[in-house]
Parts: sequence; structure tokens; C-alpha cells
Amino acid sequence: MSPFQVVTAGSQRFSEQPVSPHNVSHRGGEANASAQALKDKFAAAVKRVEVIWGETVVFIDPASASTVIRWLHDDPSQQYDYLSDVTAVEYRDAEMPIEVVWHLRSLPYRRFLRVKAQIPKGQPLEIDSVYDIYRGADWLERECYDMFGIRFKGHPDLRRILMWESYKEGFPLRKDFPLRGRFSRSEQLRQALAQNPEARYSMEELSIANAFEDLPEDMRKRLDKGVRTGE
Repeated sequence: MSPFQVVTAGSQRFSEQPVSPHNVSHRGGEANASAQALKDKFAAAVKRVEVIWGETVVFIDPASASTVIRWLHDDPSQQYDYLSDVTAVEYRDAEMPIEVVWHLRSLPYRRFLRVKAQIPKGQPLEIDSVYDIYRGADWLERECYDMFGIRFKGHPDLRRILMWESYKEGFPLRKDFPLRGRFSRSEQLRQALAQNPEARYSMEELSIANAFEDLPEDMRKRLDKGVRTGE
């Protein structure tokens, strides 16, 4: 049996040291090797590939998003094992589709890939969740839903994360959202003060009951009186 060896990211596949690129052009250049692999594997799902400031962007069919991203995560030749962000883009042009964006990193191969799916205006703003692939997508997808209104199908707990749950003004990062909000400042304040976010979370949800004796004395006194703590 071979002795255990610590393997650092990239050490098995690269002998040269990574260096920062210089004189990178705005558009064009060599694409990430994963782009061609995606074209070969999912010819019908890959819409186009762009290289912008040295970073590869792959546009895919929204219906294939979960399948494509799972392959990038699971396939031994790809190993995109880190999801750094899930976000969205809405352009000022009313005819341009809204883009859902995933930022993926393959630590073993030292690769970065930006995957985009465009949802045409007028169609339901929904797409498959990647929570079952990356647990880190949990809060990232919730934030994207909260700010843009994009529903991630299959997410286990899709609710607002920055705004309170009964927030009625819409989605703050959409282009149709007024800079001052839809309601007057006084109405916004009234709604905010009327919320009780601490009541949302029970002792069971926060795992407080399992560590009650370890809590500070003042918190234990509040809990004894039935007062719930926040997240």
C-alpha cells in the first residue's frame, strides 16, 4: 500500500508556476480548454463561446444548465469543484434577455469558467437550481432570487435573504426598480419596523436547544422567558 501523500491543487498536472497574464486583449484570445470539451459533449446546448479580457464565457441553453454544470463538476477531465458565485445581469435594452451567471473554478486544473444562460423577456424567470451539485449555491441562489426575482427550481429553501420576506416593492436590482423604491420613505420605514425577523427562527432551527447550557447567561434568561433570538 502506497504511503499517503498530500496533493495540492495543480501539483499533479502542472510543473510550471502560475503567472499573472499581461497585455490581455478585450476580446478574443485562447479559450479555456473546457469550452471545446463542452461543444463536443453538448453540441445542442452550447450557444456560443466568447473570450473577454482573457476569461472564457460559455452561453448555454437554460434548459440544460443543471446537466452541463453537473458534468463540469463530476467529469474527471474537468473537476470544477468550486462555485464562487451565482448572479444575474439585466441590461438597459428592454429586448435583451436576462442572464443567469455561474462562476466556476477547477482547482486541480487551475481553470476559471463563466457559464451564462439567457432567459428571454416575457418568459418565466426560472431555472434549475445547482444546490444538489454545490451546497454553496444555497445562499447565492437566494440572493439572486431576492435581488432579481429569478426562481431556482429545486432549491430547498428559496426565500428572501437580504430583504424581509413580506417585502412588496419587487426586486431591487432589476432595471425597472425605482431608485427611491416604489413606496414613500415613510411607508418603507413603517413596513420595516412592522417586521419581526427574529420570530422566523425557532430554537430548533438555530440548534440552540442542543447547546443551551453553553449560551451566555443573559441569552438563557431571554430564552427561559420565551423570547426567540435572531439568526
